[in-house]
Amino acid sequence: METPSSVTSTSETRSPTMRRSTSNKFRQFSQELKAEAVAKARQFSQELKAELRRFSWSHGHASRAFSPASFFQNGNGNGNGVDSALAARALRRQRAQLDRTRSSAQKALRGLKFISNNKTNGWSEVENNFAKLTKDGYLHRSDFAQCIGMKDSKEFALELFDALSRRRRLKVDKISKEELYEYWSQITDQSFDSRLQIFFDMVDKNEDGRIAEEEVKEIIMLSASANKLSRLKEQAEEYAALIMEELDPEGLGYIELWQLETLLLQKDTYLNYSQALSYTSQALSQNLQGLRKRSSIKRMSTILVYWFQENWKRIWVLALWILVMIGLFLWKFYQYKQKSAFQVMGYCLLTAKGAAETLKFNMALILLPVCRNTITCLRSTKLSSFVPFDDNINFHKTVAAAIVTGIILHAGNHLVCDFPKLIHANSTDYQKYLVNDFGPSKPRYIDLVKGVEGVTGLIMVILMAIAFTLATRWFRRSLIKLPKPFDRLTGFNAFWYSHHLLVIVYILLVIHGTFLFLVHKWYSKTTWMYLAVPVLLYAGERTLRFFRSGLYTVRLLKVAIYPGNVLTLQMSKPPQFRYKSGQYMFVQCPAVSPFEWHPFSITSAPGDDYLSIHIRQLGDWTQELKRVFSEACERPEPGKSGLLRADENTKTSLPKLLIDGPYGAPAQDYRKYDVLLLVGLGIGATPFISILKDLLKNIVKMEEQADLVSDFSGNSDTSAATSEQPALNKISPKKRKSTLRTTNAYFYWVTREQGSFDWFKGVMNEVAELDQRGVIEMHNYLTSVYEEGDARSALITMVQALNHAKNGVDIVSGTRVRTHFARPNWKRVFSKTLTKHANARIGVFYCGAPILAKELSKLCKEFNQKGTTKFEFHKEHF
Repeated sequence: METPSSVTSTSETRSPTMRRSTSNKFRQFSQELKAEAVAKARQFSQELKAELRRFSWSHGHASRAFSPASFFQNGNGNGNGVDSALAARALRRQRAQLDRTRSSAQKALRGLKFISNNKTNGWSEVENNFAKLTKDGYLHRSDFAQCIGMKDSKEFALELFDALSRRRRLKVDKISKEELYEYWSQITDQSFDSRLQIFFDMVDKNEDGRIAEEEVKEIIMLSASANKLSRLKEQAEEYAALIMEELDPEGLGYIELWQLETLLLQKDTYLNYSQALSYTSQALSQNLQGLRKRSSIKRMSTILVYWFQENWKRIWVLALWILVMIGLFLWKFYQYKQKSAFQVMGYCLLTAKGAAETLKFNMALILLPVCRNTITCLRSTKLSSFVPFDDNINFHKTVAAAIVTGIILHAGNHLVCDFPKLIHANSTDYQKYLVNDFGPSKPRYIDLVKGVEGVTGLIMVILMAIAFTLATRWFRRSLIKLPKPFDRLTGFNAFWYSHHLLVIVYILLVIHGTFLFLVHKWYSKTTWMYLAVPVLLYAGERTLRFFRSGLYTVRLLKVAIYPGNVLTLQMSKPPQFRYKSGQYMFVQCPAVSPFEWHPFSITSAPGDDYLSIHIRQLGDWTQELKRVFSEACERPEPGKSGLLRADENTKTSLPKLLIDGPYGAPAQDYRKYDVLLLVGLGIGATPFISILKDLLKNIVKMEEQADLVSDFSGNSDTSAATSEQPALNKISPKKRKSTLRTTNAYFYWVTREQGSFDWFKGVMNEVAELDQRGVIEMHNYLTSVYEEGDARSALITMVQALNHAKNGVDIVSGTRVRTHFARPNWKRVFSKTLTKHANARIGVFYCGAPILAKELSKLCKEFNQKGTTKFEFHKEHF
């Protein structure tokens, strides 16, 4: 650390430089004033109009660049070209200052923050970090990023440190606590001017008050690094030239502070392309106003009414199920109370037998929700109006929980309660009450356990415990890390194979039910009666899948492996394979496993002549699948895309695929909604890609039909139309009605990786190009980039807008669809949708992590209380 004297000497040694810099600035300012006067006298009005045209976003862009030579030619051959350029820049500066005053943009702009709100709690936390990181009372430059809460943007933080140090005319590697507080005060200054000056100083490393193109390139690369945008770094030079072209039309080779300020203050104008659903606090307050004025009792009653409207299908199904279980339990309970064994074994026996009856019922019922073909067929019937088929997997899990409870009550009461009572009964009670059921001699505890009833019961408990444990989220998704070789107990493979142990369980259950204690008549042994129909139905479904998968022969057409470990497979579509957008199918690859079938959403549209799926590497099976196809893919040729690809002409033979389906999913019913709100997280976008493509094709078909009707009406005379017009009138309205039910669709795709946008780049460009009526609105969100207003992403936002205006391409996604930064504010999205589509029925479809599903479901319920617009939430389940 430098001593005060050294600091003073440093300042003194640099004072001539400061004086020279001040002198140069004063000389430059005098030249600008002189040139401005000459330019005004020569052609003020003409030049002002030209400048207005040049800087008007709606009439022209950076391509209309200004050059000193052209300015010299327009100036009647008099004056100096550089002076004229300086005069033009002075005019722009004057107008920019005037615009800022008029619009009060400075007060309105809250951006260019260096510290995100969620990164640190203020100086107290920075002070604590200083205490942890300090060495000899000083904070080293390398620890500055971690200390102020910018450890994820270390390079950016170091440049910020250097810029603040240059302000103090220092070049240091460590600072004291007092100096850190001074730095922190500058970083967290609420003034936009202060933040802008710091940002400018970061770029202006040579402190000459000017930013050259090379310096712009450096800050773009720095911002790209902070936001994990590797592709942007590769194109930093191109985007730096774009910034200079926009801000330096005179071609002077540098930009100044006020020009950077103008760029940032015009952000709303720059960002008007493909705007996300905008939101204002005023709109939300209007939506919430009606709810705030209600009394607490009325508000609670309204919440209960809407809750019932949202859940009435689930309520009646669960209520019926619970009532049936209660009825079966009580029936067996009172039936066994009449038996003589009750006198010895007591209520433990009654509880065990009542639980056993519910177990039979639930072991039969649990098969029905996974009869996927049956449910897919029932979706298209009137039953779907009052049966929640979308919750089949949730109901399957709920029944499983009831089975676990039943096992505990049944096995527990037998093993620890009524069996001990039986073996400890005196001889008189045994001969009086139990001799007809257990024989002349009283059995021992081991005799009861090692019998057919006991052995089959214990084996079933063990197998079901294994299957249920490995089916839990922690094991199925490998959230629990076990040492080798026990790591094989986690993952989808362990779940899949352990679930097939239940085949043995059902066989043992039938055997167990034929050797019951206390039951001797065959027609009283009802286990097989409960299981007969569900087991036959499930077995029939599996047999159908086996034969159908053999009939659906597919030929792989294209294979590609995208960034983010996503494998896309495009295959031929069997003639008999008919599906709806939003549905899914099962896929098997014998080269990976000859038994396993895995579900994947179909990403091709029903009208396509091929089938396509996108598979992300998330588990052991998908990892092996990617490896198998990676070996079959050919390495990219020089100059072509770096993706691994393969097609029918690939020299290496592609692995064989088997498919089965299609199967129903919530998203397949999208046509019955007026408006769609489609939300996908990462690979969760797959079910909605097919919907967007299908909706787009319906739009094109609808427009063609409308043109056909228009042409027919305009070109047909009265006599010719008399025979054909009635038929046309009968057909067209019906078609038009079915096509026009969905008037708008809003697609929100949230992902962490820039490379994810490559997965559906072609689809997004196609939708953006063909959707002339603006029916489909797409919004990409990249969460690795800092939110709007953060200094680390401010320049990227500007480059993004400028490039889209010039080339029509988003620099992040590589498509025509704008990429927004950070996460969407879902409350804003719902608020704007509610305002925009009054009295509409809006289908909210979501595929992704459960945590966001809860938020979206809660928002649907909240906004359903604000008027006649109804939001209906659906989550994809596999």
